Parts: sequence; C-alpha cells; structure tokens
Amino acid sequence: MHNNGKPHPPRQVLDVVVIGEALIDVVTTPEGTNEHPGGSPANVAYGLARLGVSTGLLTSMGADRRGDALEEHLTGAGVALLPGSRSQKRTSTATATIAGDGSAGYAFDITWDVKAPDLALTPPKVLHTGSIASFLPPGAGGVKAVLQELRSQCIITYDPNIRPALLGTHAEARRTFEELVHLTGVVKLSDEDAGWLYPEKGLEETATHILGLGADLAVITAGPSGSLLATPAASLTVPAVKTSVVDTIGAGDSYMAALILGLLTRGAGGLAPAVLDQLGCMAAAAAAITVSQAGARLPTEDELRASLQHQPQLQSRP
Repeated sequence: MHNNGKPHPPRQVLDVVVIGEALIDVVTTPEGTNEHPGGSPANVAYGLARLGVSTGLLTSMGADRRGDALEEHLTGAGVALLPGSRSQKRTSTATATIAGDGSAGYAFDITWDVKAPDLALTPPKVLHTGSIASFLPPGAGGVKAVLQELRSQCIITYDPNIRPALLGTHAEARRTFEELVHLTGVVKLSDEDAGWLYPEKGLEETATHILGLGADLAVITAGPSGSLLATPAASLTVPAVKTSVVDTIGAGDSYMAALILGLLTRGAGGLAPAVLDQLGCMAAAAAAITVSQAGARLPTEDELRASLQHQPQLQSRP
C-alpha cells in the first residue's frame, strides 16, 4: 500500500481513487496576489499520497500553466493523475479578494466535467468524492454514475464540503446530497456543512438522519469541539488534539485523508466502537498537524505516526 510519498506512474490497481475538482486558489490582498493549489478532492488525494497511500485522482484541469502547476504539485507527492484529467481549455480558479479592512469578496471560475474510465475492471479499495464535483453539472452526473457502478465493489467515502455560492437552491442541494449518500458507505461533514444542510437538526440528529439514508458511518467534525462518529450500532465523540492554531486551511481535507487511511488499515474490526475511536484519533491528529502550520500543509506518514506516538491517549465519549 505504501509509496512513502514518492512519485509513481499510474498503476493498474490503486488503493484509493479520488474523483473531484483540482483548482487554483487566487488570493489578492493590498500587498499583492498569490496562487495556491486547491480543491477539496485534490487536497484529499494529495494528503493520501503524503500518508503513503497509492492514490489516483480523476479531475478536470486545463492544458495551461496553472494546470502544469497543479499536476506538478500532485504528482510530486505521489498522486497518479488519471487519463482525461487535463481535458479543459483552462484551469478553474477560486479568487478571494481581501480588502484593507479584512473583508473578503469571492469569485469562482469553475468548469467541471469528467469522462470516467471503466474503474469496475480494477476497482480501488476506496473511492472518494465530494465538494463542487458532486453538485456542479455536467460533471456531477458522471460522478453519480461512477458511484452507482462501484457501490458494491469498494468502500465509497463522501465529503460534500458545502460551498453555498456554487449550489442551486437549498432544496436542490439537499436532494443531490441525499441521493449520493444513498450510494456511499462513509459520509463526513463539518458542523458548518451539517448546519447548512439541516438547520433544524442538531449534530446527533443529522448523523442519525444520514445513517437512515443508508450510510454505514457518519462523521461530523466540529473543530476544537472534536468529532462525532456514528454507526447504526454505536456513537462516540473523539476530542480534538490540543494545538496552537495558525489557520484552519485544509484541516477538513487532512482529517478526511487520515480517515480513509484508517479505513484501509483498520484490520478485521469493522466499525466496532474501538475502531471508531482509532479512526477518530488518527484523523484528529492529522487535522491538528495541519492547523498548526500556515496553509494546507497536510502531514506525511512519518509526521502522523510521530504525532500519534507522542500524544496522551485521547478519551472518546460515548
């Protein structure tokens, strides 16, 4: 399973395939403009590769300099970019303009369309998707088709990573989300995602609702308040790892990557409470490493292992 974060050519069988957007985050301040690799699914793929997991990404980038930068960023970590991923004329961008008083304005230039390869012939152990890719047509239809094809052949994980500015009506977005939950096994949301999708429900109620839609595991992260992990048989809260927070960019994607690593390495315990505790602790440790540094700095396998070894045993709460 492990590649130690080194680049590798596309393989016939990958442990994880991620389907979703890779884009450039453009941040403009009075001091100037900076560009950074972005896109939640691309960040998860990048994080998985840094954790030593053989990972492929199917995305929709342009044949331009920004696409070159994204490809170098991803393959440099060991991500295998799947055929057809550079099919657009230009690479999508998300632009944040920060004024002198700290207020921000946002603009998106995003095109999402994919033609998925036949993954059913050599299905991965885990298929992950989410974010803009699961909502924005025409590519969202392709994502749903892949999930329908592979739902009985691998673990499917889903993080909606809600971006209200890019969605239709609330009712339309919730319907799309729930249709995909029906096709997945593991669903992870932030408390902000949960609050937007289900403002009338508490976090535990939301987790119960997601399980009722067919998911095997519902995970809701709540920043410093920890994360809730629930199955039809058990529910527990894993505390966040105490750390000095520099910024929270990439924390959710780091948590998701480590959660997938935990699913791959959990052994024969299924989703028993002890396994949920291990999954939550590993993911919390990864997120803590990311928030303690500037930018979306997702940990390596060695960094995560060292963090877990030096932490006191976290005490989950039923």
